[in-house]
Amino acid sequence: MTQTLSQMAVEVLTTADGRAKTALSHKYAAAWFAARKAGSEIEIGTATPPIMPSRPDKPELLSPRDVPRRRPGSPQGRIALLHAVAHIELNAVDLHWDIIARFADTPMPVGFYDDWVKAADEESKHFNLVCDCLENLDSHYGALPAHAGMWRAAEDTATDFLGRLAVVPMVLEARGLDVTPGMITVFQKAGETETVSALETIYAEEVGHVAYGSKWFNFLCGRHNLDPKDVFHKLVRKYFHSTLKPPFNEEKRAEAGLPPDFYWPLTEQGSVTEP
Repeated sequence: MTQTLSQMAVEVLTTADGRAKTALSHKYAAAWFAARKAGSEIEIGTATPPIMPSRPDKPELLSPRDVPRRRPGSPQGRIALLHAVAHIELNAVDLHWDIIARFADTPMPVGFYDDWVKAADEESKHFNLVCDCLENLDSHYGALPAHAGMWRAAEDTATDFLGRLAVVPMVLEARGLDVTPGMITVFQKAGETETVSALETIYAEEVGHVAYGSKWFNFLCGRHNLDPKDVFHKLVRKYFHSTLKPPFNEEKRAEAGLPPDFYWPLTEQGSVTEP
Protein backbone atom coordinates (compact mmCIF):
# COMPACT_ATOMS: atom_id res chain seq x y z
CA MET A 1 0.00 0.00 0.00
CA THR A 2 1.39 3.42 -0.97
CA GLN A 3 2.36 5.65 1.94
CA THR A 4 0.68 9.00 2.30
CA LEU A 5 2.81 12.14 2.59
CA SER A 6 1.86 12.45 6.26
CA GLN A 7 3.04 8.91 6.92
CA MET A 8 6.32 9.68 5.17
CA ALA A 9 6.71 12.77 7.34
CA VAL A 10 6.20 10.79 10.54
CA GLU A 11 8.73 8.18 9.43
CA VAL A 12 11.33 10.93 8.98
CA LEU A 13 10.44 12.40 12.38
CA THR A 14 10.83 9.02 14.11
CA THR A 15 14.24 8.26 12.58
CA ALA A 16 16.93 9.12 15.12
CA ASP A 17 20.27 9.16 13.27
CA GLY A 18 20.89 12.43 11.43
CA ARG A 19 22.37 10.94 8.27
CA ALA A 20 19.62 8.28 8.13
CA LYS A 21 16.93 10.89 8.78
CA THR A 22 18.15 13.10 5.95
CA ALA A 23 18.56 10.15 3.57
CA LEU A 24 14.90 9.25 4.19
CA SER A 25 13.94 12.91 3.77
CA HIS A 26 15.68 13.03 0.37
CA LYS A 27 14.03 9.74 -0.64
CA TYR A 28 10.53 10.90 0.18
CA ALA A 29 11.00 14.36 -1.34
CA ALA A 30 12.14 12.69 -4.58
CA ALA A 31 9.12 10.36 -4.47
CA TRP A 32 6.75 13.30 -3.94
CA PHE A 33 8.08 15.31 -6.86
CA ALA A 34 8.34 12.29 -9.15
CA ALA A 35 4.68 11.52 -8.49
CA ARG A 36 3.73 15.17 -9.06
CA LYS A 37 5.56 15.14 -12.39
CA ALA A 38 3.92 11.88 -13.43
CA GLY A 39 0.46 13.14 -12.53
CA SER A 40 -0.07 10.36 -9.95
CA GLU A 41 0.01 12.51 -6.85
CA ILE A 42 0.70 11.04 -3.41
CA GLU A 43 -2.21 11.45 -1.03
CA ILE A 44 -1.63 13.88 1.86
CA GLY A 45 -3.48 11.65 4.32
CA THR A 46 -3.22 11.99 8.08
CA ALA A 47 -0.77 10.61 10.64
CA THR A 48 0.16 11.49 14.21
CA PRO A 49 3.59 13.10 14.50
CA PRO A 50 5.51 12.62 17.75
CA ILE A 51 5.61 15.46 20.29
CA MET A 52 9.41 15.28 20.00
CA PRO A 53 11.25 13.90 16.97
CA SER A 54 13.66 11.02 17.48
CA ARG A 55 17.24 12.06 18.17
CA PRO A 56 20.60 10.27 18.29
CA ASP A 57 22.22 9.58 21.68
CA LYS A 58 24.73 12.33 20.95
CA PRO A 59 24.88 15.30 21.11
CA GLU A 60 24.00 15.73 24.75
CA LEU A 61 21.22 18.33 24.90
CA LEU A 62 21.77 21.07 27.48
CA SER A 63 19.88 24.10 28.71
CA PRO A 64 20.85 27.13 26.60
CA ARG A 65 22.66 28.67 29.58
CA ASP A 66 24.83 25.54 29.94
CA VAL A 67 25.98 25.32 26.30
CA PRO A 68 29.59 26.60 26.18
CA ARG A 69 30.05 29.95 24.45
CA ARG A 70 31.47 29.86 20.93
CA ARG A 71 34.51 32.04 20.19
CA PRO A 72 35.02 31.63 16.44
CA GLY A 73 38.53 33.11 16.41
CA SER A 74 40.04 29.68 17.15
CA PRO A 75 39.73 26.40 15.23
CA GLN A 76 37.88 24.89 18.21
CA GLY A 77 35.51 27.85 18.22
CA ARG A 78 34.76 27.45 14.53
CA ILE A 79 34.07 23.74 15.06
CA ALA A 80 31.66 24.66 17.87
CA LEU A 81 29.94 27.18 15.61
CA LEU A 82 29.56 24.60 12.83
CA HIS A 83 28.26 22.06 15.33
CA ALA A 84 25.57 24.52 16.40
CA VAL A 85 24.63 25.12 12.74
CA ALA A 86 24.36 21.36 12.14
CA HIS A 87 22.03 21.09 15.14
CA ILE A 88 19.87 23.92 13.80
CA GLU A 89 19.70 22.27 10.37
CA LEU A 90 18.71 18.88 11.81
CA ASN A 91 15.89 20.54 13.75
CA ALA A 92 14.87 22.36 10.56
CA VAL A 93 14.49 19.04 8.71
CA ASP A 94 12.10 17.87 11.41
CA LEU A 95 10.26 21.19 11.58
CA HIS A 96 9.47 21.10 7.88
CA TRP A 97 8.22 17.52 7.91
CA ASP A 98 6.32 18.17 11.14
CA ILE A 99 4.29 21.06 9.69
CA ILE A 100 3.15 18.74 6.87
CA ALA A 101 1.85 16.00 9.16
CA ARG A 102 0.72 18.08 12.14
CA PHE A 103 -1.60 20.36 10.20
CA ALA A 104 -2.73 17.92 7.49
CA ASP A 105 -6.32 18.25 8.74
CA THR A 106 -6.34 21.85 7.43
CA PRO A 107 -7.13 21.78 3.69
CA MET A 108 -4.28 23.46 1.79
CA PRO A 109 -3.42 23.83 -1.90
CA VAL A 110 -0.95 21.28 -3.22
CA GLY A 111 1.56 24.12 -3.64
CA PHE A 112 1.86 24.29 0.15
CA TYR A 113 3.13 20.71 0.21
CA ASP A 114 5.42 21.35 -2.75
CA ASP A 115 7.05 24.20 -0.82
CA TRP A 116 7.54 22.38 2.47
CA VAL A 117 8.75 19.13 0.93
CA LYS A 118 11.26 21.17 -1.08
CA ALA A 119 12.33 23.04 2.07
CA ALA A 120 12.73 19.78 4.01
CA ASP A 121 14.82 18.37 1.16
CA GLU A 122 17.06 21.45 1.17
CA GLU A 123 17.44 21.43 4.97
CA SER A 124 18.52 17.79 4.68
CA LYS A 125 21.19 18.85 2.19
CA HIS A 126 22.27 21.65 4.54
CA PHE A 127 22.69 19.26 7.48
CA ASN A 128 24.87 16.95 5.42
CA LEU A 129 26.95 19.81 4.02
CA VAL A 130 27.73 21.04 7.53
CA CYS A 131 28.43 17.50 8.77
CA ASP A 132 30.90 17.07 5.90
CA CYS A 133 32.61 20.31 6.94
CA LEU A 134 32.83 19.11 10.56
CA GLU A 135 34.32 15.80 9.47
CA ASN A 136 36.92 17.60 7.35
CA LEU A 137 37.93 19.38 10.57
CA ASP A 138 38.29 16.03 12.38
CA SER A 139 35.04 16.45 14.28
CA HIS A 140 31.45 15.28 13.79
CA TYR A 141 27.88 16.08 14.73
CA GLY A 142 27.44 14.79 18.28
CA ALA A 143 30.99 15.58 19.41
CA LEU A 144 29.82 18.62 21.41
CA PRO A 145 26.73 19.38 23.51
CA ALA A 146 23.85 21.21 21.84
CA HIS A 147 20.91 23.47 22.63
CA ALA A 148 17.98 21.56 24.19
CA GLY A 149 15.46 24.33 23.47
CA MET A 150 15.49 24.11 19.68
CA TRP A 151 12.17 22.23 19.54
CA ARG A 152 10.37 24.56 21.94
CA ALA A 153 8.77 26.65 19.18
CA ALA A 154 7.33 23.48 17.63
CA GLU A 155 5.86 22.33 20.95
CA ASP A 156 4.42 25.76 21.72
CA THR A 157 2.69 25.97 18.31
CA ALA A 158 1.64 22.31 18.02
CA THR A 159 -2.05 23.28 17.78
CA ASP A 160 -1.69 26.66 16.06
CA PHE A 161 -0.96 26.56 12.32
CA LEU A 162 -0.65 30.35 11.97
CA GLY A 163 1.51 30.46 15.08
CA ARG A 164 3.85 27.84 13.65
CA LEU A 165 4.25 29.78 10.39
CA ALA A 166 4.82 33.04 12.28
CA VAL A 167 7.45 31.76 14.69
CA VAL A 168 9.42 29.14 12.75
CA PRO A 169 10.03 30.48 9.21
CA MET A 170 9.17 34.15 9.82
CA VAL A 171 11.14 34.61 13.07
CA LEU A 172 13.63 31.79 13.59
CA GLU A 173 14.61 31.20 9.97
CA ALA A 174 14.55 34.93 9.26
CA ARG A 175 17.13 35.27 12.04
CA GLY A 176 19.37 33.02 9.98
CA LEU A 177 19.30 35.62 7.21
CA ASP A 178 20.60 38.17 9.72
CA VAL A 179 23.49 36.14 11.15
CA THR A 180 24.74 33.95 8.29
CA PRO A 181 26.71 36.69 6.45
CA GLY A 182 28.77 37.23 9.61
CA MET A 183 29.47 33.50 9.86
CA ILE A 184 30.55 33.42 6.23
CA THR A 185 33.04 36.21 6.99
CA VAL A 186 34.48 34.24 9.94
CA PHE A 187 35.25 31.23 7.75
CA GLN A 188 36.50 33.37 4.86
CA LYS A 189 39.07 34.93 7.22
CA ALA A 190 40.11 31.44 8.32
CA GLY A 191 40.55 30.33 4.70
CA GLU A 192 38.05 27.47 5.10
CA THR A 193 36.66 27.59 1.58
CA GLU A 194 34.52 24.44 1.78
CA THR A 195 32.68 25.80 4.80
CA VAL A 196 32.21 29.15 3.07
CA SER A 197 30.68 27.38 0.08
CA ALA A 198 28.33 25.37 2.33
CA LEU A 199 27.18 28.46 4.23
CA GLU A 200 26.63 30.39 0.99
CA THR A 201 24.38 27.58 -0.26
CA ILE A 202 22.44 27.59 3.01
CA TYR A 203 22.12 31.39 2.96
CA ALA A 204 20.75 31.46 -0.60
CA GLU A 205 18.19 28.72 0.01
CA GLU A 206 17.01 29.95 3.42
CA VAL A 207 15.56 33.05 1.75
CA GLY A 208 13.11 30.73 0.01
CA HIS A 209 12.14 29.03 3.27
CA VAL A 210 11.31 32.34 4.93
CA ALA A 211 9.37 33.27 1.79
CA TYR A 212 7.32 30.06 2.02
CA GLY A 213 6.41 30.96 5.59
CA SER A 214 5.41 34.48 4.64
CA LYS A 215 3.42 33.32 1.60
CA TRP A 216 1.35 30.71 3.44
CA PHE A 217 0.92 32.87 6.53
CA ASN A 218 -0.58 35.58 4.32
CA PHE A 219 -2.67 32.97 2.49
CA LEU A 220 -4.23 31.70 5.73
CA CYS A 221 -4.83 35.23 7.01
CA GLY A 222 -6.60 36.00 3.73
CA ARG A 223 -8.70 32.85 4.04
CA HIS A 224 -9.93 34.05 7.47
CA ASN A 225 -10.11 37.76 6.58
CA LEU A 226 -7.40 38.66 9.11
CA ASP A 227 -4.83 41.47 8.94
CA PRO A 228 -1.47 39.65 8.54
CA LYS A 229 0.65 42.27 10.30
CA ASP A 230 -1.59 42.48 13.37
CA VAL A 231 -1.89 38.70 13.61
CA PHE A 232 1.88 38.27 13.20
CA HIS A 233 2.60 40.70 16.05
CA LYS A 234 0.06 38.99 18.31
CA LEU A 235 1.35 35.47 17.61
CA VAL A 236 5.03 36.32 17.95
CA ARG A 237 4.37 38.02 21.29
CA LYS A 238 2.45 34.93 22.39
CA TYR A 239 4.88 32.22 21.29
CA PHE A 240 8.33 33.80 20.95
CA HIS A 241 9.77 34.21 24.42
CA SER A 242 11.93 37.25 23.68
CA THR A 243 12.02 40.44 21.63
CA LEU A 244 13.51 40.45 18.12
CA LYS A 245 17.06 41.74 18.05
CA PRO A 246 18.52 43.98 15.34
CA PRO A 247 20.54 44.40 13.21
CA PHE A 248 18.26 42.93 10.57
CA ASN A 249 19.15 41.89 7.04
CA GLU A 250 16.43 44.10 5.63
CA GLU A 251 17.26 43.38 1.98
CA LYS A 252 17.00 39.59 2.30
CA ARG A 253 13.97 39.85 4.59
CA ALA A 254 12.23 41.99 1.96
CA GLU A 255 13.18 39.46 -0.72
CA ALA A 256 11.46 36.83 1.45
CA GLY A 257 8.29 38.90 1.79
CA LEU A 258 8.94 40.27 5.29
CA PRO A 259 8.49 44.07 5.37
CA PRO A 260 10.09 46.12 8.18
CA ASP A 261 6.76 46.99 9.81
CA PHE A 262 6.34 43.28 10.61
CA TYR A 263 9.49 42.89 12.68
CA TRP A 264 10.70 46.30 13.93
CA PRO A 265 7.71 46.75 16.29
CA LEU A 266 8.74 43.46 17.96
CA THR A 267 12.17 44.73 18.99
CA GLU A 268 12.75 45.90 22.57
CA GLN A 269 12.34 49.53 21.48
CA GLY A 270 9.28 48.76 19.37
CA SER A 271 7.65 46.78 22.18
CA VAL A 272 8.03 49.74 24.50
CA THR A 273 6.73 52.38 22.13
CA GLU A 274 3.96 50.50 20.37
CA PRO A 275 0.57 50.90 22.12
